[in-house]
Amino acid sequence: MVSHFENPAQDHALEFLKEVLLWKRKCLIPLTAFLGAYHILTNYLKVERASAYKALKKTLETKSPAFYADLDVEAVIESLTNAMGYRIESWDGYVVAIARTHSASIVYTLDKQMRKRVKDLHVINPIPEDVFEKYNEWLRKNLGQ
Repeated sequence: MVSHFENPAQDHALEFLKEVLLWKRKCLIPLTAFLGAYHILTNYLKVERASAYKALKKTLETKSPAFYADLDVEAVIESLTNAMGYRIESWDGYVVAIARTHSASIVYTLDKQMRKRVKDLHVINPIPEDVFEKYNEWLRKNLGQ
């Protein structure tokens, strides 16, 4: 999502996303993340709906092999189990479930709580720390967060 709107971390996020979409970096992006991204972009980050739609649609139109389209009842149950067990958001529990399903040992996320609480996976922020701090300062300044 950080790659889809103007902010101090956008260039780094775009470079990371490009590597993932081109399958140079073997990562999975749940397609449901785009629904959540649209909600966050338009409701919290105040990105115009048309701009959010256009940016997300452009990414989806790459039809990258990184896109993960499976969501069944068992995955949702495991996601909720992870959320409860790790005391993380249900979305993060879903990301952990996908990682386990695919025997992945690394999860890329900006979520600090996930990095603190999920100890059996290597949780990495793909944005350099100094750029991530500028991004957070930008959020506080522009969104009062």
